[in-house]
Amino acid sequence: MMTAIDGAGGITGAFTRLLAGLGTAAIDEEAATVARQCLLDWIGVSLAGRHEPLVDILVETAREEGGGGHLPLPGRPETLPLTQAVTVTGAMSHALDYDDVHLAMQGHPSVAVIPAAWALALAEGRDGGALIRAIVGGFEIACRTGLLMGPSHYARGWHATGTVGSFGAMAASALLLGLDEHRIAHGFGIAGTQAAGLKAVFGTMSKPLHAGRAAANGLTAARLAARGFTSHPDILGASQGFGDTQSDGLNPAAALAPAPGFMIRDTLFKYHAACYLTHSAIEAVHSLGRIDPDTVRRATVRVDPGHLRVCNIPAPATGLEMKFSLRMTAALALAGEDTAREALFADATAARPDLVRLRDAVTVEPRTAPSSTLSEIEVELADGATCRAAFDVGVPAADLDRQWQRLSAKFLGLARPVLGEARSREVLGRVRELDACTDLGPLARLLTAS
Repeated sequence: MMTAIDGAGGITGAFTRLLAGLGTAAIDEEAATVARQCLLDWIGVSLAGRHEPLVDILVETAREEGGGGHLPLPGRPETLPLTQAVTVTGAMSHALDYDDVHLAMQGHPSVAVIPAAWALALAEGRDGGALIRAIVGGFEIACRTGLLMGPSHYARGWHATGTVGSFGAMAASALLLGLDEHRIAHGFGIAGTQAAGLKAVFGTMSKPLHAGRAAANGLTAARLAARGFTSHPDILGASQGFGDTQSDGLNPAAALAPAPGFMIRDTLFKYHAACYLTHSAIEAVHSLGRIDPDTVRRATVRVDPGHLRVCNIPAPATGLEMKFSLRMTAALALAGEDTAREALFADATAARPDLVRLRDAVTVEPRTAPSSTLSEIEVELADGATCRAAFDVGVPAADLDRQWQRLSAKFLGLARPVLGEARSREVLGRVRELDACTDLGPLARLLTAS
């Protein structure tokens, strides 16, 4: 449980004391459960993204640089040195944009935090409980850093997964390394001066690279700090520091506010293989019931104005661009396509005449509402009838058992083609019992390519 946070000594000092306290704090069962769910989902999307072209390029480049190493890559035969493995697995897990989201962070926490925590836990021989603690702590710092930076950080064009995610990865790594407060503060400084990621590259291979670099930045920062490497001890609050240069106005009150539990509890998971900001519109279409796509005359999607700068590619030409197109994802839903199926998002699908017709019938409009994640859909049919619906995927699941069911089905769908039925179910079982795991090695070996 997070109670009052001491803000003395600057915002980085407050985060430093918070993180140091997490080394021994009790982790409630809901937080531990969601941490296991995040790990399972991360493994699944990593396996699914294992042979994306961007991953092949990163692996080839690492091997050209002499990367032999001993750390395995999910679903692949290669092993790499620690930092290279973290970069690749971070990018791999974000390659399909099918990973989890947290609104406080304004980004994707697992793909920045877990690659660093997973690799370091393996390298250091830590147990499942230590990994859970590292994941919870990494999420806590990433989300509170996102709250500190406020909406202007993302609005300026920074991709919080790459920027804010670096602090989360450092936090997770610091917990696994047992850093004291002095070294944690400098670790934040080292992470902050490396943090980067620009939204202009959305829809390209460079977006997943943000996740890999954030994970590697955080890991490197913690390892350097452990050896006495120095940086600014208040990188978040200092003049010309991270907050000063990358936000229009910091919000320390939000960042340090007490909470009834850990931030990880409010993680949102994807059940459609596209940008999360398209999901409310997809669900709104589904809530209309079955519509004959041939009868759709026009459709209007109304979303928060911020969506227009993230996922509003009007005429996507590739499968990757489809994931960032409100018009195309709405068209897929109207056509009754299974948007949970990753293979649907392909170049050939983007060019299908029936989908192009539906896509061109969709108009996207900005609207204001109490929730930035709520979307509205209005569909006019050929007979003049009009259907309307609204949906908001920004509400965390209340039923964690139901969330296990949905995530298990998603995981098995992603893992079976890679690991087969038996190994996939064994991985699922081991992750669900992660807190009892004394050796992560057997789980890692289950994930390697046969």
